[in-house]
This record gives sequence, C-alpha cells and structure tokens, in this order.
Amino acid sequence: ILLFGLGLGTTITFASSHWLLAWMGLEMNTLAIIPVMAQHHHPRAVEATTKYFLTQAAAAATLLFASVTNAWLTGQWEIQQITDPLPSTMITLALALKMGLAPL
Repeated sequence: ILLFGLGLGTTITFASSHWLLAWMGLEMNTLAIIPVMAQHHHPRAVEATTKYFLTQAAAAATLLFASVTNAWLTGQWEIQQITDPLPSTMITLALALKMGLAPL
C-alpha cells in the first residue's frame, strides 16, 4: 500500500498543472516514504527519518506559501504562471529542498 501511495503521489505530481495538486502529490510521496525509511528499528534510521521529515515539512510549507503568494499576485494557480520574482525564487528554493539539495 505504501508503494501504491508513492506511485500515486508521483503520478499526481507529474500530471498536475495546478500548484495545489502538485503540492498534494509531493506530500503523498513524503507520507508514503517515511514509514519505509523508519522500517528498520535502529536509532540511526529513526534519526534519519526525523531529519527527513523536518526538512520536507519546511520545504512543503515554503512551497505552499510561495504558491499562495503567486496566486495572490497573479490570480492564477497554474504552474506556468510564475511571473513575479519573489514567488519564483521561493518556489525554486522549496523545490530544491524537496529534491534533497542542502539548505542554504
């Protein structure tokens, strides 16, 4: 069931043209992979899972805030409508953090 959730989240993310659906797909991926990471009952696995969750939560909050800001400034929720530099920068940083790049 976790792998199904991972596949569904990836499909929703790739197929969406709407920021809210893309965010929802990314969060489905996060919630599906966390139990897989914590499956081994080792202190390092729990520590890695906690760090992963906190990083992903910060990135998700930033992405949601940036997409809401973009929708407020442009009136559009579509992914192609990023015209203002502030939401564009915030979305880029949030997606980079979601991909696992080191925080700045």
